[in-house]
Amino acid sequence: MAKKLRVGVVFGGRSSEHEVSVASARSVMAAMNSETYDIIPIAIAKNGQWLPGTPPDALASPKEMAASKPSEHIAAEPPEVFDRLPQLRDATGQNRFPEVDIIFPVLHGAFGEDGTIQGMLELAGLPYVGCGILGSALGIDKEKAKILFRAAGIPVTPWVTCYRQEIRSAPEAIIRKVEAAFQYPVFVKPATLGSSVGVTKAHNANELLEGLQMAAAYDRKILVEQGINCRELECAVLGNDNPAASVVGEVIASKEFYDYESKYLDGASKTLVPAPIDNALAQRIREYAIKAFQALDLSGLSRVDFFLSKDNGAIYLNEVNTLPGFTEISMYPKLWEATGIPYTQLIDRLIELGFERARDRAAESYDAKLPN
Repeated sequence: MAKKLRVGVVFGGRSSEHEVSVASARSVMAAMNSETYDIIPIAIAKNGQWLPGTPPDALASPKEMAASKPSEHIAAEPPEVFDRLPQLRDATGQNRFPEVDIIFPVLHGAFGEDGTIQGMLELAGLPYVGCGILGSALGIDKEKAKILFRAAGIPVTPWVTCYRQEIRSAPEAIIRKVEAAFQYPVFVKPATLGSSVGVTKAHNANELLEGLQMAAAYDRKILVEQGINCRELECAVLGNDNPAASVVGEVIASKEFYDYESKYLDGASKTLVPAPIDNALAQRIREYAIKAFQALDLSGLSRVDFFLSKDNGAIYLNEVNTLPGFTEISMYPKLWEATGIPYTQLIDRLIELGFERARDRAAESYDAKLPN
């Protein structure tokens, strides 16, 4: 019998998307083939403490953590620890990071989707699923990503950038700048968050100020975008140097826009997969999705979100998610299932791509060759 691959699934974390990460990890672990993988859950509590061996359902409270046991197909006895990551220690000061063959990060937002954990894993020489340091860092910064998309010829929604200190010191000036550039309504977004955390829609100056103040609680950099009367379309990308795009799906939000509550809490939003659009439009969106993936130098996976104007039919790239949600209601696995890759096979493919990228990195030389 072939030896099982030991996959460390890292989830939770310090970001505002902690709960979404836990839900995603629960779904990923449940879908992984227990005959192929030994699954090592590696939880990160909201305070940043690493908790190897703690499954998603036990991350709700310290009492539940202490009483919980891994499910049957999760390795209950972690193997020998290793010293490549000595900074990862438990409350007793002991290194408790288990030996694994590959890491599957299921961390959304700060400290997981922004290149930080990717950098740590690169230093440790560990293969991992998903985008690298540069792609992760670019993908999470909505402003920097827009600049690169625009340079690549991909249409994006117009925006104004402002900073927390400006909001605190001269909010009226920001409001005047926004009103000179756009018509209400406008959207206010933290630059480096996902899952619509901290996003608001402003219909007037008072709502704009409230939105700026809320966004500034989450991020030092804030984007204000022109509101568009639109349909929301999404496309999934899979691959490394030769990525492929899925069918296009559509999100129909239960509220005025697809905010955190309508995504995860009220259960009333709907998804249409595939989206009811013509083939030519779907093909353009798939081409833009791959172009965006390559513009940010991404690898493994991403979900690319678009706006389709109801007024003039124009397409705008909204944002790229380098580590999209993997819950049972998430669009990324739904889109690939509709394209012909079921959830379990999708996870297999992502792990293969992670090893492929690690082999490619291992072939690089770090020896300086001085000219004679």
